[in-house]
Amino acid sequence: MTAGGDGAGGETGRESSPPESTPPVFLVDALPPGEHAVLDGEEARHAVTVRRTRAGERLTLSDGAGGLADCAVDAVAPGRHPSLEVTVLGRREDPPPQLRVTIVQALAKGDRGELAVELATEAGADAVLPWRASRSIAKWDDGPRGAKALARWRTAARSAAKQARRGRVPEVPEPVDTTGLAALVAGAGGGYLLEATAEAGLKDVALPVRGELYLIVGPEGGVTAEELTALTRAGAVGVRLGPDVLRTSTAGAVALGALGALTARW
Repeated sequence: MTAGGDGAGGETGRESSPPESTPPVFLVDALPPGEHAVLDGEEARHAVTVRRTRAGERLTLSDGAGGLADCAVDAVAPGRHPSLEVTVLGRREDPPPQLRVTIVQALAKGDRGELAVELATEAGADAVLPWRASRSIAKWDDGPRGAKALARWRTAARSAAKQARRGRVPEVPEPVDTTGLAALVAGAGGGYLLEATAEAGLKDVALPVRGELYLIVGPEGGVTAEELTALTRAGAVGVRLGPDVLRTSTAGAVALGALGALTARW
């Protein structure tokens, strides 16, 4: 994204259809400092070729860290290197939640991991931490294959944040093993392990109102006894989400929905 622009070429004017009630969000490295800017690169390509954005429509620029700029499209330049000239109508900040929730997602086979990230992002996760659980079918090495898999998770988080019109893109850190996860849980003063055999439900435990909360989702084959012991010693509490067994790709999103209703996050 670049500031300014000479306005040459493309479609101009503001006589198109009325703006959407919730304008689409486009991610930029930094919000424009002035009143006028040019959106280019992949985000402009998506706006022009996929969304068919026209002059006169509204859109929102996001830096992914809570900063938002509401804009009107002044001109659209299609072609091989599309771009949009926009006018900034207003700026706002999406404040961080008092209770920051990290979904700890065990590595899942196929595209189920990416689906889990997508659903958790749409449900409001502040971070999604990949967990190398013992029974995870997917195995991320420390080389190019692992880096590629992590990049796919991060792309899923960015895309879902835009779809959900979020001002903050969830962090997707480097994966951790059980020892590393236990240290994080202990440092946060505890967490909750989603476990179908647990006696207490999420509504039965005392949920914090601020700080850091870890919601741990196990792999397809469940957590091992050793993992359960390590996480319990670190302060994690087992909780269930109703009478049914959920897939690893959907459990985190369901838990976030319940958490939203049980706390002030919603």
